[in-house]
Amino acid sequence: MSKQHVLTFETYDAWDQEPMQQSYTLHQFPASGKPDDLDERTREQIRAFAFKGHSALGADIIDAFPNLEIIANYGVGYDTIDVAYATSKGIKVTNTPDVLTDDVADLAVGMLLALNRGMVGAETWVRSGHWAGHGAYPLQRTLSGVSVGIAGLGRIGQAIANRLQGFNTNIHYYARSEKDTPGWVYHNDLVALARATDVLIVAVSGGPDTAKIISKEVIHAIGSDGLLVNCARGSTVDEEALIKALETKAIRGMASDVFNNEPNIDPRFLALDNVLLQPHQSSGTIETRKAMGQLQRDNLAAHFADQPLLTPVN
Repeated sequence: MSKQHVLTFETYDAWDQEPMQQSYTLHQFPASGKPDDLDERTREQIRAFAFKGHSALGADIIDAFPNLEIIANYGVGYDTIDVAYATSKGIKVTNTPDVLTDDVADLAVGMLLALNRGMVGAETWVRSGHWAGHGAYPLQRTLSGVSVGIAGLGRIGQAIANRLQGFNTNIHYYARSEKDTPGWVYHNDLVALARATDVLIVAVSGGPDTAKIISKEVIHAIGSDGLLVNCARGSTVDEEALIKALETKAIRGMASDVFNNEPNIDPRFLALDNVLLQPHQSSGTIETRKAMGQLQRDNLAAHFADQPLLTPVN
């Protein structure tokens, strides 16, 4: 039996590439971003996308492949995929939830700890010889016992909250509805959440519904002694308002793994001394990336075997 034809996006590590090559005839999406750079015969043969990356996947690309049946996304977030359009064309979409929850939560807590204790600056203090030449590093801040607000209490938000309970923090959260979380304080308004807490962690899903949900008003409600941590999507924050708040010290600091226009982030972030910047690497461990690739392939295999998809989006 001939192999099904699958279009891959961006590059895969060998542990993903090799098993896909064994199961399918693979084609690489053109580096130009133009589907027409693939010949018509190839485009007609494609029945599945193994989608990876953060570029937009909309109607223009979908329509270039007339026999497309499934878009298997490598990642939990699918805000760059036009799911509504895919659904209207009868095309299935899957993602890879759960397998990256722990790593994203770990990094969110790690960023908070590093920012709050000035760990990056402290290492520079040692390496530069300032410790020996100028004495002790400036005093930082305690995390234990503070109030932490979590915007979005899905899988990742809950995992972050569970970890922070080990620091005896007071957990507050914002979600569409109140959860069964005894001892945690529910807020139905993000401004109120920001005002009530010392740290605001953004863990909502990306997409148009949450675009700039961390608004200018929310940012200013964080206050001059508060911190913002973002492990969600850059689109969830009003970046212009955030940068101005950081520049004027209207908030104490920010740690973020996500930005608008990645990887070409706003250069003003680089000039700030009250930020911790990460290169969208929250799921960036060998173990999690292997699990993500396996789940992506499992969804493809289920589709071509006419079995229920493991993690359908639509």
